[in-house]
Amino acid sequence: MAKALKEIKRDYEHALVGLDQAAVAGSSSAARKMQSVINQITTDLDAGAAATNPLTEAKLLTAGQTAYTNGSDVDTLMIKTADAQIVAGFSAASGRNREIAQGKTLVNAIDLYVSPYGEYRVVLNRQMKSTHALLIDPSMFKLCSLRPFTRTLLAKSGDSDKHHVVGEMSVKHSNFSDSIKISGLS
Repeated sequence: MAKALKEIKRDYEHALVGLDQAAVAGSSSAARKMQSVINQITTDLDAGAAATNPLTEAKLLTAGQTAYTNGSDVDTLMIKTADAQIVAGFSAASGRNREIAQGKTLVNAIDLYVSPYGEYRVVLNRQMKSTHALLIDPSMFKLCSLRPFTRTLLAKSGDSDKHHVVGEMSVKHSNFSDSIKISGLS
């Protein structure tokens, strides 16, 4: 049961940020679908139409400036795992340094990026769509339970019990122009 619930959680996260999915109202012949977070963000910074451009610090600063100009208080940069090395490389720019204590540990990660437009927590997401990075304010998103998850015991098969788990979830964005998506990334 625990494995099944973890699988549902991963699938839900993938539906939130791993897909570019439009909302479908549903009908008697088609299931309804929730709109993904990526589709709920209307402010888009196109990094390149060919989807071959890497995330750069200049693109991040432009996205931060756009969010600041729009009046947003974004504080989270959500990136795919491949972009973690790029963001860690931001510290190699001329004139920057890191505080390294006397120890035997080498740290090559950025957890907090400070820009002229605010501080951004850097969050890695395994489920993130590979062509996008998100600069968001998590307080503007709410998870909605349309039908709470329930477990129903099915017919017994020998000594094992089989259960059916069903539920419906969605996500609500309070202000579609509050967050920024950087699209067209490689």
